[in-house]
Amino acid sequence: MLCFAPPPPAMRQAMKAAGLRWLGAAAAALMLLTLAALLPLAQRAHAGEPVFSAVQSRPLPAREQPWPHNSFIVLSYHDVDDRQADQRFLAVTTHKLVAELAWLRENGYQAVSVQQILDAHEGKTPLPPKAILLTFDDGYRSFYTRVFPLLKSYQWPAVLAPVGHWVGAPASQPEIDFGGLNVPRKHFSNWEEIREVHASGLVEIAAHTQNLHFGHIANPQGNTQPAAATLRYDPARQRYETPAEFEQRLEADIRAISHNIEAATGQAPRAWVWPYGAMNGKAWALAKAQGYRLSFSLDEGLAHASQLDNIPRFLMGEDQSLEQFAASIVNIQQRSAQRITHVDLDYIYDPDPIQQEKNLGQLVQRIHDLRITTVYLQAFADPEGDGLVRSVYFPNRVLPMRADLFNRVAWQLRSRAGVKVFAWMPVLSFNLDSSYPRIARAEPPLPDQLQGKTLPPHDGGQDYQRLSLFDARVRQAIQTLYADLAWHANFAGIVFHDDALLREDEDVSAPALAAYRAAGFEGPFPKTDASQPEQQRWMRFKTKALTDFTLELLQTVRAIRGADVQSARNLYVNTLLQPESERWFAQNYQQALSAYDWVAPMVMPLMEQVPEAQILPWLDRVVASAARIPGALDKTIFEIQSVDWRKSDAERAIAPERLAQWLRRLSMQGAQHLGYYPDDFIGEHPPQGMLRRHFSLYWFPAP
Repeated sequence: MLCFAPPPPAMRQAMKAAGLRWLGAAAAALMLLTLAALLPLAQRAHAGEPVFSAVQSRPLPAREQPWPHNSFIVLSYHDVDDRQADQRFLAVTTHKLVAELAWLRENGYQAVSVQQILDAHEGKTPLPPKAILLTFDDGYRSFYTRVFPLLKSYQWPAVLAPVGHWVGAPASQPEIDFGGLNVPRKHFSNWEEIREVHASGLVEIAAHTQNLHFGHIANPQGNTQPAAATLRYDPARQRYETPAEFEQRLEADIRAISHNIEAATGQAPRAWVWPYGAMNGKAWALAKAQGYRLSFSLDEGLAHASQLDNIPRFLMGEDQSLEQFAASIVNIQQRSAQRITHVDLDYIYDPDPIQQEKNLGQLVQRIHDLRITTVYLQAFADPEGDGLVRSVYFPNRVLPMRADLFNRVAWQLRSRAGVKVFAWMPVLSFNLDSSYPRIARAEPPLPDQLQGKTLPPHDGGQDYQRLSLFDARVRQAIQTLYADLAWHANFAGIVFHDDALLREDEDVSAPALAAYRAAGFEGPFPKTDASQPEQQRWMRFKTKALTDFTLELLQTVRAIRGADVQSARNLYVNTLLQPESERWFAQNYQQALSAYDWVAPMVMPLMEQVPEAQILPWLDRVVASAARIPGALDKTIFEIQSVDWRKSDAERAIAPERLAQWLRRLSMQGAQHLGYYPDDFIGEHPPQGMLRRHFSLYWFPAP
């Protein structure tokens, strides 16, 4: 079980009492409503049923809002064929390309150039509304024969991103090795044609690597992953290449493609297009050092001229009708609804490699069938279930490695199940040696020292053992651990575990006391007996310290994996319902909304000991609390529990109909993004049928 224990009894009583007072006030207010027209609504609200909201009170969809200033859409095309769209080359037919360009022009979209984007980035000339950038990858000859005439007819600019090794092959070479497929040389363009299209002034030549558009072995299990973004694994020597070897390999490739483009066009390239959309932060730093300014991935969403380190692109394919294409363009500003689940690697791991692969296959098949969007995948080991991390599932310099498993599972989920994978990592609960200071908790005062005051919550046995983030050696060790994770796996994001908290009587370790005094605080500590303003200031200092540390860890990961790595953080649900509970957790919901891409409050009524009759109104309150903050619903993932940890293992699974009721209720109240924990892929809980109807976006339309 990887779940934070319930808060201590004293705190629990205070929170429950506050909730009862709130409900009592709400009920009293409803009783004052005397207008007959409002009575049915009042009765439904008191019963905890969803209340209708007028259309004008609902938030305006992103697609109906004004075009964001200096924003642009990037379309990623590849090959173009008159007759058959060969999906080995991600081709579209000429007819489809012509229809899409015509639709864009007729609907007011304006093609822009790389130079216009750079001018907007530098504050010179803003981009026009509904700006669009056309990109064509790989260097197929169809760009010269089919696309280039269209661009000249429209007088629209575009970007061509060739792979140097392919377009530079001699004409006498009969075939080109295209990722293991032998393709006729004539299928690709050449430097002479590239020189001509660039000379027109319409086409920017970007780099798509010299010869790194392929996959190489990236883990002991033999998965092939993008060579430009991943450490190479050598099965013969049973080791990964070092970061220094990786950087040397990438630097040589960047230098080669840059030289070839400049030799052909007379202009040094400014745009870098990642093969397979797989970014790498270290490689991008090397490219920037050689003059590159724009980095193109295959992330979803609208691009902005202020952010050129990760420019998202919409991958074009033959499987979309014109109507679907139009809908995708119109809705590109709308953030896709998320459906996530936490997965424990502890239940995949097995000392027997054959059984471990069977477990993995079962998980991948289930996640594929559920058609969810994202898996929060445990990167640490906790077989004891006490929350203290003694080993991890990736090579590193800090803790023992239980198995080199995270890389393999993350890639299988991404490539086979089609989901994004976030690495789920603790922030402080690592079992380093005793020289690293732990969080210290103030001793409770003696009875004769209370003098009528309330005893602060003190139950150290219920909390994770955590390291003190105020110690420099602790911070460095944890940053090293996160860096090693980033080097040894491909993943889309980091989700910070719920161990990132400080109680109101924490931290009083020596490094923490030094940090407080350096920030201008005077003892005694903790500040439970200080004035309200001083307590508030101390609480905010601790909250910010935790948030800042997670952001440092995020930047450590992004510097290695790339700017496209997203962030999420689990919070306790009372940070929404009772913002004053920040003093008990050092967690602040509004601050988290500003800091992370996603915030995932643990909406777990049984863990919070909500009475059965109050669960549905309680769920309503959770969503309503988020909805009061503009934009919060767009970034909040409401994560329910699928088991009741208060019960024995055999009785823990929560009835599917109960889970379905909770999910429906959250959706009806306006929750856009939903999740659950844990997923028992072996016991098939929650059942697939229930999740298809009430959770999966594929089987059930978004609310």
